[in-house]
Amino acid sequence: DTYIEKEAQINEEIDRLRHEATQSLLTRRDVIVVASVSCIYGLGSPVEYEKVNLKIERDATLSRRDLLRRLVGIYFERTPADLKPGYFRVTGNTVEIMPVNERVVYRVELSGDTVASIMSIDPVSREVLEEKRSIFIFPAKHFVTPEDERGRAIRDIQAELEGRVEELKRSGRNLEAERLTRRTRYDLAMIREVGYCNGIENYSRHFSGRKEGDAPDTLLSYFPHTKDGRPDFLTVIDESHVTVSQIAGMYAGDRSRKETLIEHGFRLPSAKDNRPLTFDEFDERIGLRIYTSATPGEYEIRKSCPGQNPPATGADSRQVRPAEFSECDAVVEQIVRPTGLIDPKLEVRPVTGAGTYRGQIADFITEAEIRIKEGGRVIATTLTKRMAEDLSQFLVEKGIKTQYLHSDIKTIERIEILSSFRRGEFDCLVGVNLLREGLDLPEVTLIGILDADKEGFLRSGTSLIQTIGRAARNVNGRVILYADRVTGSMKYAMDETERRRTLQIEHNKKHGITPRTIEKKIYDITESLDRERRKTAEDILNRDRARVGSTQALLAEKEQQMEQAVRELDFETAAIVRDEIQLIKERYGSG
Repeated sequence: DTYIEKEAQINEEIDRLRHEATQSLLTRRDVIVVASVSCIYGLGSPVEYEKVNLKIERDATLSRRDLLRRLVGIYFERTPADLKPGYFRVTGNTVEIMPVNERVVYRVELSGDTVASIMSIDPVSREVLEEKRSIFIFPAKHFVTPEDERGRAIRDIQAELEGRVEELKRSGRNLEAERLTRRTRYDLAMIREVGYCNGIENYSRHFSGRKEGDAPDTLLSYFPHTKDGRPDFLTVIDESHVTVSQIAGMYAGDRSRKETLIEHGFRLPSAKDNRPLTFDEFDERIGLRIYTSATPGEYEIRKSCPGQNPPATGADSRQVRPAEFSECDAVVEQIVRPTGLIDPKLEVRPVTGAGTYRGQIADFITEAEIRIKEGGRVIATTLTKRMAEDLSQFLVEKGIKTQYLHSDIKTIERIEILSSFRRGEFDCLVGVNLLREGLDLPEVTLIGILDADKEGFLRSGTSLIQTIGRAARNVNGRVILYADRVTGSMKYAMDETERRRTLQIEHNKKHGITPRTIEKKIYDITESLDRERRKTAEDILNRDRARVGSTQALLAEKEQQMEQAVRELDFETAAIVRDEIQLIKERYGSG
């Protein structure tokens, strides 16, 4: 009987980028948006979002009172403390606003009822970046409802609440009726007073005036359309063999969760209409599209070549070869690489030991040691997280520097592990399913696919080809499939790899190309985060150094600030001040 509230609280940087994307789409044409599957979830009406933006012009008539009321009206919040995106601060006749889509502060100075000046300011150094003639401030929330529509929506929500409560009470579910009444009345009170509440998206059908079952507005609604309503943009669906099925599965998963909440009185039935698009709705809204994948599925081929029936291949019946549709102009194969690299050599070895052969683990260790001595890196893929962890520990005990990688490891830590792997801080990476699509690891010269004959999702034709592809970045790339029998998926993956190798070798001979390993800079996002934090500390230090003068006094002040931040549990500020102290000691010493 316990429900942990899922609020629409989003990481600040993601929220900023989301607002930047939607505002760019509404104000210009030259926009590329890189989106996750969240682009099919409800986002609020683009018409209302664009309609209520606030334009502030120099020399325009605008009183301080009106400016503050209008900022609150587009969901900005007032603060006396540090500015964050979606907040504003007032000092006398100066109003400072931090928009949700930019890393700047706009300082608006008023003289009486006139806008005297507008300046763009760096939020850290407080340096004036630019004097502005005018600025546009978009709403701090995507779910925007005009005041005249708000009253109608509130009446509709109340009517639905009364009907649902009566229905629950008739079936003897008084607890659920009380729970729903308490929750909905609180939300309505918040909407009346401030125009917003946590979870307002669950009432989106009432605010937008949609009928039951109608598709919600999403990020796709913000893209340009022709006069007759057709999509006027190009959609590229990367790694489509995974993405298409993800999109198709979102609606059912969301529906199941919402029905449980409605059943137990946590939400009104209309919450079901705050949902992702169904696959058919998504398909109608994207117009021209390109599917990109090394292993396209049946859907992509059928969509690209209507009227042709892709044959099933091997155990993985969804797996098809684009080459079998060479007469279809809509399917294009890219087999050769600019570097001349060919797909890796494949070899099948038994899982179980016999005679002098000691089994897959011992054999992989022998092969790995050879490759590591040559300066390469090696990968092993397992079927379970537990096996990945156990194998990693076993390899460490055998003297091979190893780490494991699976879905329990947080995203930033994954990036750090992969960067360390490429730098050679360890030599062997053991994984389950994360070592497939989209990883460029040019240093890898050997991949061992353990238990390759265990048919299933992790050893399907698609999975095997994607994993094999991780060794296709190095001229010495090689893959060993450990299996006691050759499954249909293995045969498909081996045949397809050999087909590609044949075409690549012929192309290289014809054009005199010598294959060479990809040379790729090791880019670690954590390094850029550290650089950004250090730059912030340097900006603050330069300002404070000029103010205080004495290094010793500045050090004492910073240590006091750090201790105060720790006492207030503000560890983010404490970390920045710590970096400042370190910089002061590096530059000026401690005297």
